[in-house]
Amino acid sequence: MLAPRPRVRFAPSPTGYLHVGGGRTALFNWLYARKYGGDFLLRVEDTDRARSTAKSTRAIFEGLEWLGLRWDEDVVFQGANLPQHQRDARRLLENGTAYRCFCTAAELDARRKEVKDSFKYDRRCDRLELGEIERRVAAAVPCVIRFRVPEGSTGWNDVVHESIEFPNKDIEDFVILRSDGTPIYNLAVVSDDIEMRITLVMRGDDHISNTPKQILLYRALGAELPQFAHLPMIHGTDGKKLSKRHGATAVGDYQHQGILPTAMVNFLALLGWSPGGDREVMALDEMVEFFTEDALLRKAAVFDPKKLEWMNGQHLSRTPATELEQLVTPSLIQDGVTTAAHLAARHEWYLKLLDLLRVRARTVHDVVRQALPYFVTELEYDAAAVAKHWKDPVATATILMAIRDVLAEVEPWEPARMEEQLRALAERLGVSGGSLFQPLRVALTGLTVSPGIFEVLELLGRDMSVLRLDQASAKLKAE
Repeated sequence: MLAPRPRVRFAPSPTGYLHVGGGRTALFNWLYARKYGGDFLLRVEDTDRARSTAKSTRAIFEGLEWLGLRWDEDVVFQGANLPQHQRDARRLLENGTAYRCFCTAAELDARRKEVKDSFKYDRRCDRLELGEIERRVAAAVPCVIRFRVPEGSTGWNDVVHESIEFPNKDIEDFVILRSDGTPIYNLAVVSDDIEMRITLVMRGDDHISNTPKQILLYRALGAELPQFAHLPMIHGTDGKKLSKRHGATAVGDYQHQGILPTAMVNFLALLGWSPGGDREVMALDEMVEFFTEDALLRKAAVFDPKKLEWMNGQHLSRTPATELEQLVTPSLIQDGVTTAAHLAARHEWYLKLLDLLRVRARTVHDVVRQALPYFVTELEYDAAAVAKHWKDPVATATILMAIRDVLAEVEPWEPARMEEQLRALAERLGVSGGSLFQPLRVALTGLTVSPGIFEVLELLGRDMSVLRLDQASAKLKAE
C-alpha cells in the first residue's frame, strides 16, 4: 500500500502579527512539503472571536507571501468548521469516551480553593445516573463536554525529540466543548487536522503538553495518527525566550528594515536546522534540496540580529542590480533625491552604481544611504568620517586641492589612469596612497565606506568630482 501524500499545515491565530517563530514554523512545514512532493496548507485558527481581527489575518498572509511561502489549497478558517467540531464532540459522547459535566465555574473555583495541591477534576458528573443526566439535558441545564482520559500512558515518537511519553494520571478529564457549544482548542485542532488529512503536525515545542490530549482524541475518533514534530523555541542572545525586548519580533518589521526575504528565510531556516557541511548562505531552492527532517535540532535556537544583517549582506551581494533596482528606486524617489525620468535616462549608469554599492551593504537601507552622494549636489559629511580623516583642516584642504588639480587634467577619465596619476601625486608629496584616498573618499561621498575610490570617481564624473573637492576644501578652510 502506498504511503499517503504528505500533507502539512501552518495554523496561526489571527490575534497579532506574524511572529518570527511562526514564520520559522511555516518555513519548515513548507520545506517538508516541497522536499517530499506534498501539500502545504494554511489554516487560520480564528475561533477566538474577541481577539481575532481581519488586520491580523492580512498581516499573516502578507508575511508568508513576502517570505515566498505560498500555500497549496484554499485557506481553511477554523471558525467556519463549528458544525464539524460539534459533530465530533457528539461522536465522543455517543461512543462513551466523553461525558457531560454540569459543574459551574463557581463550583469548580470553590473546589480548587479547597485543594492544597494541584487541582484535578474529580469526575463527579461522570458518576451521575443516566436518568439524572437526561433530566438536566431536558431542562437545558448548562453543561460542558469533557473527555474521559483512560488509564495507562500516552506516548509518541517525535520527529525532533524522539520518544516522549506522559502518564495519563497526570491529565485530567479535559473540556472539549464549552457550554455555549464552541470547541476547546484541542478538539478543534484534531477535528480539523483529520478533515484536512494532515500527515505531519510540525509546530513549536510549547505544544508538547497538548499532544497527548490530541493523540487520545485521535484514537477516540477512530482516526489514524499523524506524525508529530516539535520545534525548539527561539531565544534572544541573552538566552531568554524571544520577545519585544530583544527588538523586532514581527516578520513584517524586517521587511521595512531593509532585509531581503531571501535572507530572512535563510536565517530562519538555520534557527533549528542544520543543512550539513559548512553551508550557510542558501537560496530557497537549495534549502529544499538539502532539507531533511532528521536534521532538525532539539536545542533552542538563538536569534542574533547581527547574524541576520550579515546574512542579508551576503544575499544583497548575490542580488542582481536589476532586482535591487526595484527595492531601492522607490526610496530614492520618495525622498526627493531623484526622479523616475532621471533614472531612466541614465539607466545603465544607475545599474552600475547599484552593482557596486550592494557588495558593501548590509541592508537595502544601506544601499539607499550610500547612493545619496551620487545624486545630491551638496553633501552632508558624516561626523565620524570627518573626525577620523580630516583631523587637520589646513593640511587636508591642501591635499584635496592638489588632488583636484590632478583630476581636472587627467585623461582619459578612467580608473587605471586616475590611479596612476594620484599615486604619482602621493609620491611627490611624500605620503602614502591612503593619506590621499581616505580624505578624498570623505570629500566625494561624505562617508568612510564606499566602493573603490577610482570607481567612485568614474561614477561621479569629472565635473561632479572637481565640484565636490572645491566644496570640501572651502568647508575645511572656513573652519
